[in-house]
Amino acid sequence: MDELVKAKEADPTDDLIGRQVLARRADDREDHDALTSLALLLLIAGHETTANMISLGTVALLESPDQLAAIRRDPSKTPNAVEELLRRLTIVEWVTSRVAVADTEIGGVPVKAGEGVLTANLSANHDPAVFPDPERLDIDRGARNHVAFGFGAHQCLGQNLARVELRVVFDTLFARIPTLRVAVPLDELPVKDDATVYGLHKLPVTWD
Repeated sequence: MDELVKAKEADPTDDLIGRQVLARRADDREDHDALTSLALLLLIAGHETTANMISLGTVALLESPDQLAAIRRDPSKTPNAVEELLRRLTIVEWVTSRVAVADTEIGGVPVKAGEGVLTANLSANHDPAVFPDPERLDIDRGARNHVAFGFGAHQCLGQNLARVELRVVFDTLFARIPTLRVAVPLDELPVKDDATVYGLHKLPVTWD
């Protein structure tokens, strides 16, 4: 990404990074490191997340043929399916840190003012008190209250775009290739478990 930004600084093309270079120069706030950081953030947040949700979501639906059949029969269910996939998969393994401003209690554990608290979105989205039988994929669950995109002021800015992208992809993919299936056993899929965004390195598929 550093090399890409350097190339855009040398020759600002009519694209997102090139336009950022020109805008920052016009405002006399050109900062190579800041722009590189922004570009990396856009790559991870705008591509890595959606790409991995597509592959993992495809596997999840293929492994739940009753749920897949339901959205094939009635595409109006796809938005709910997307929410349930976001909850079930929670591919951004992000830990949120907070500091207690007053003495409180969380899950029966006392927390004193000034102490730190770490929360895992994945755990929250699999809380059986909120989502009964959380390991089961249920597109009729109504899981819009998940926290796969974060919560409050720090929610993902691109969440609505991601929802549209996923809905279009799943509706189009399974309509065009109704016999799609995973080409290898699930335990042979190369899992990407060494990064902030969980996913697959590749997803071999086949169809009739």
